[in-house]
Amino acid sequence: MTDTSLPAASTTATYYDTHAMTRFLRWGLRAVQQVSPALALRSAYRLFGTPLPLKWLGRHHTWGSAWQTERWGFEQASLTVYSLPAAAQAPAVLLLHGWGGHAAQMLPLAQALAAQGLHPVLVEMPAHGRSDGQTSNLAQFSRAIDYVSARLLQDGQPLQAVVAHSLGANAAAFALARGLPAAKLVLLAPPASPRQYTHQFAQVFGLREALRAALQQRLEAREGVVMTQFEPAAVGPRIRAQTLVVHDRGDRVNRFADGLAYSQAIPGARLVETQGLGHRRMLQDPGVLAAVAAFVAP
Repeated sequence: MTDTSLPAASTTATYYDTHAMTRFLRWGLRAVQQVSPALALRSAYRLFGTPLPLKWLGRHHTWGSAWQTERWGFEQASLTVYSLPAAAQAPAVLLLHGWGGHAAQMLPLAQALAAQGLHPVLVEMPAHGRSDGQTSNLAQFSRAIDYVSARLLQDGQPLQAVVAHSLGANAAAFALARGLPAAKLVLLAPPASPRQYTHQFAQVFGLREALRAALQQRLEAREGVVMTQFEPAAVGPRIRAQTLVVHDRGDRVNRFADGLAYSQAIPGARLVETQGLGHRRMLQDPGVLAAVAAFVAP
């Protein structure tokens, strides 16, 4: 199959260049690393962990009266959890947004799953939406998934499936590879390599290779996980859940090649490729909603 997706660096530049502060931050980081590499590393680390757009943009959605909202303390921040009252024996499905996203983006999928008799549970990660925190990262996303799953299981709600978008999908794949108990997994527009992303981030913001390497080392040391452990080749063979991967060929944030890599690395995974939906419109597309609901249904 020929890959027609955009180059990796192009997708990262597209993501950051949608934000007005990017040019100023690029100039600032380039200037700081000339005079103080230590300060430049601290600044780059902070920027790398700051979701864009800023989290307050996800707070304006009004949830219907049927939705229950809880805030759970987590690490030095919090998680915001949205759910409908659970019907007796209704299988739970965990829905996860991506980097810079918020739980309401997953609402159309949640409604499609509820119509199938499932119990959708949506989670807003630290530093996103209504959750506390200023920074986050992929490793924290994965720990949050483990924590939410454990609390649901403790309350008698084992997971039927995890449905996750973008960076949430990357974190979900890692969690299931480490034994998260869920029968099914849906990866929507997943990114394949956080390590490669540090190179793309460095290119966008003009970081020297020494500074990029130091940024990666600091992230890995503080989170206690090596970035290559998140990549499809590392997680795919260990995932036992039935898996559906959905990716658009014109995705300008995560390349189609990333979704393809997951579908090839996970035993028995099925790939649904779309055209013209980009990175986020798939979360509202009737065809995608129907495909995901049909796949997740017991």
